[in-house]
Amino acid sequence: MGSLIYICAGISDPIADSSVTMADRPFIARGFHGRRSTAAADRLPPGQYETRDFPVLSAGPTPRTPLESWDFTIEHADGRSTRWSWDELMALPRDTPTVDIHCVTKWSKFDTAWEGVSIDQLLQLAGGAAADESFVVAFSDGGYTTNLPLADVTNGKAWIAFGYAGQPLPSEHGGPARLLVPHLYFWKSAKWVRGLRLALRDQPGFWEQLGYHNRGDPWREQRYQGDP
Repeated sequence: MGSLIYICAGISDPIADSSVTMADRPFIARGFHGRRSTAAADRLPPGQYETRDFPVLSAGPTPRTPLESWDFTIEHADGRSTRWSWDELMALPRDTPTVDIHCVTKWSKFDTAWEGVSIDQLLQLAGGAAADESFVVAFSDGGYTTNLPLADVTNGKAWIAFGYAGQPLPSEHGGPARLLVPHLYFWKSAKWVRGLRLALRDQPGFWEQLGYHNRGDPWREQRYQGDP
């Protein structure tokens, strides 16, 4: 399928790092055992365990786009678009969210520290979403896509992240920029992101077409199509 597939991926943790190469098909990791959670139970979604590692699950070669040719685009359903170069993105006000993240392969990692530009800000600069644009499709280098309701990437819920733990995102972990949507399973936080396409209806992305849930709420265990 080319250089596009990942479910969950992150930055090497100072404590430990794990990497798994996976086939381009629906997948739940077996045999990866993280540390048992000592955190409050209300931070850990059902079926998850806490880890201090930051596992990387991906397949295919890693895209390495030079910053001088990198850009990010928001495309409207009517054909309008707004584009930012890397330097233009870096000139925008940025946030530093600290969030818990949850992978569909059942690990959760608490208090991850990111730096990025909010989707709210980018949408505002792009003229806002039309009243009938209720969904977005994130698209990435390598051809990866994932779909999300517009409500899941607005109102302070999502960012284009280019930093983690005070360092730039390296290319093998989604850099120079990735989508960050921490309240959904981490496959929705598309690595190597290059844009958002606003849509009038839901359009399943890569893993969603292969049987993963269209939304991916970890608190409802929305792993596969048919889950509540």
